Amino acid sequence: MTIDSLRRSARTTVSGFPQGFWWLWLSTLVNRTGAFVLTFLSLYLTVELGHSAWFAGLVVALHGLGGVAGSPLGGVLTDRWGRRPTMITMHLAAAACAAALAVVTSAWGIAAVVLLMGVAMQAVRPSINATIADMVPAHDVRRAYALNYWALNLGFAIAAIGGGAAAFLGYRTLFVVDAVATTLCAVIVFLRLPETRPEAAADAKGEPVAEEKVGMLTVLRDAPFRTLVLLNLFVCLVFTAPWIGLPLTMAGEGLAPSAYGVVIAVNGIVIVAFQLLVNKLTDKRSPVALLTLSALLFALGTGATALAGSSVAFAATVVVWTVGEMIHVPTNAAATARLAPEHARGRYQGVMGMSWAVAGFVAPIGAGAIVDGPGPDVLWAATAAIGVVAAAGYFTRLRKALAEEPAPVSEGVAVTGAVEIVEAGAGQAVETAAAAGDATDRDAGRSSSVSA
Repeated sequence: MTIDSLRRSARTTVSGFPQGFWWLWLSTLVNRTGAFVLTFLSLYLTVELGHSAWFAGLVVALHGLGGVAGSPLGGVLTDRWGRRPTMITMHLAAAACAAALAVVTSAWGIAAVVLLMGVAMQAVRPSINATIADMVPAHDVRRAYALNYWALNLGFAIAAIGGGAAAFLGYRTLFVVDAVATTLCAVIVFLRLPETRPEAAADAKGEPVAEEKVGMLTVLRDAPFRTLVLLNLFVCLVFTAPWIGLPLTMAGEGLAPSAYGVVIAVNGIVIVAFQLLVNKLTDKRSPVALLTLSALLFALGTGATALAGSSVAFAATVVVWTVGEMIHVPTNAAATARLAPEHARGRYQGVMGMSWAVAGFVAPIGAGAIVDGPGPDVLWAATAAIGVVAAAGYFTRLRKALAEEPAPVSEGVAVTGAVEIVEAGAGQAVETAAAAGDATDRDAGRSSSVSA
């Protein structure tokens, strides 16, 4: 592939989106560039304040627990109140929590603030995802989610590097910077982002037509969507397990903590460097094939961790499940948007976000208990089995619901030089992961396993 072809490919990948999408993209980048609280919270609690590692883990778990409540709350507010007001309010609430951490010193005060911060940070996600579905043509939605996810990870990588360099200023200073960045994100939304909530349908006389009332129970009665949420929960459990199990496994192999930092940084490097390429290769592919493939990659990557014994081998397993992550996150978000009625997009995204939050709360506790009990090999065997079950579920249960892709109507979005990704892809999963592994070698400070 020549430089010119790469340039044309990149231009095609980012073309065709409305201006509002890029303001939303910028707000995501700004927000995550200043995301220092989650990155350095455990170090702040243990090194700065002298709390135990157990307490630090509990506080991080409380952030995930807050997300379990925040995601459906944000979904309801997104549909009832509007996308823009929900985003602004929750960004400002998260900024207030970050600023509060700079002054609150009591253990339970910190725990309460982090819990509320989890509510606010997760409540904003349904409004972001619903806005993308509102403003981007259906055939480009998955590409838009991939670009937004790339901005999120690019911001996290910058935050990890910048936070490490600025640590001498003190953790409280970093928390203030986080609050300022999140406030700036709210300002961008307020000044530049239009409200995109669909207007109520009108009859022949121009009178508004009452829409079908959709509550959370109604969403959960949607059988295809309920299946999508359950399978996403399985995948999230597998995805979250390495953030706890991997450092413990590497320590058991006699590797230093610094080795884990290098290995897990591969996750961020691969995403920042190759998310646009992966998006190009998977554009217009069957969502069922992509979800099946991603689940198999998660199963393969985490399962192979049991066989690794060196930093290079552990890094290779991270590359495999990172490719699965890059495929899964935008495809799952686009599938959610596709199954959701226009007037209930927020609620659907909220329920889907809750599956990420539940996994972020349950998986760290479960992974730690398994490593301390039966051992890490049992953990990785379990994640591989869960990943295979999820892949089988996508392939057998969602083929009809997600069978037809929206027809493309814009120019310049054809896939060029793409590899074939077949639905039966266990063997192809290995080839795709290996190709990504050859192309590269998530950032060490990332603690976003709580929510994606």
